[in-house]
Amino acid sequence: MLTDYLTKLILCVLLTLPGLSHALDLRFTEIAPGVHVFIGEMSGRTYANEGMNANTGFVVTKNGVVVIDSGSSYRVAQQIHAAIRRATKQPVKYVINTGGQDHRWLGNGYFKQQGATIIANKKAIDDMAARGAEQLAGLKRDLKERSDGTVITLPDQSFDQEKTLKLGGTELRIIHTFGGHTPGDSVVWLPQSRVLFSGDLVYVDRLLGVVPVSNTKNWLASFEALEKLAPKQIVPGHGNVCDLAKARRDTKDYLLLLRGHMKTALDKGLDLQRAIDTLDQSRFKSLLNYDALKGSNANRTYLEMETE
Repeated sequence: MLTDYLTKLILCVLLTLPGLSHALDLRFTEIAPGVHVFIGEMSGRTYANEGMNANTGFVVTKNGVVVIDSGSSYRVAQQIHAAIRRATKQPVKYVINTGGQDHRWLGNGYFKQQGATIIANKKAIDDMAARGAEQLAGLKRDLKERSDGTVITLPDQSFDQEKTLKLGGTELRIIHTFGGHTPGDSVVWLPQSRVLFSGDLVYVDRLLGVVPVSNTKNWLASFEALEKLAPKQIVPGHGNVCDLAKARRDTKDYLLLLRGHMKTALDKGLDLQRAIDTLDQSRFKSLLNYDALKGSNANRTYLEMETE
């Protein structure tokens, strides 16, 4: 009895040591033939979730695999690859980064080592180059030893507006219109299955974040462009797989509210604080992170529109 107790005690202690605690559980779901999706946590980045509070995916074809967003670190990219190997023996041929946010591309270094070609929009690459050092420093602060091996690795190929990949009978269109959450935000469109990986242009189930590099005018224009594709399923940047109607409710309608109110406030000559105080965002209070983000979203939208 004493021996069993000591064994369990030692095991518990070991599991609390850095590097020995449980790894992030990256479980992918196949939502269409060959299309696999991981839905990340919808709260903030933590040591426990390894900074992977976003969605990622991969597409299996007859001639190789295409990864859509390489994850938040070298270690997370390894885990994405382990999940791919459980699904197929095909090698990873391409990695697409849908934007310049850290969890979209900081796993690039691992996939580069595996021989994959990495692709992103030119503006996304510029964004990565500008903010990469800051993002990596934040990763190391939050993830500690779980960030080991992560280095800034920019994409190999760039494009302006659209690039089409054809691999093993599967077509993937990478489309950039105006950006939004970040300047280089792009979508990955699979016309055969009518699945859209929206990157950070679509948030559902949680409130979207307007960050310093965001542009809400461009974001709305990009959303309107992706609407024209009429996707059957959308893999949002954050939140559960959804249809276009839900994407409109949780993303487009919220952006319209922000911009519509701030335009009226500016037309009336209201200062920043008064504009924020008179904005009623309560119809979106059911979305996660509402209290944490509503103030900064209103603030940044007002300041953006003040200079338009």
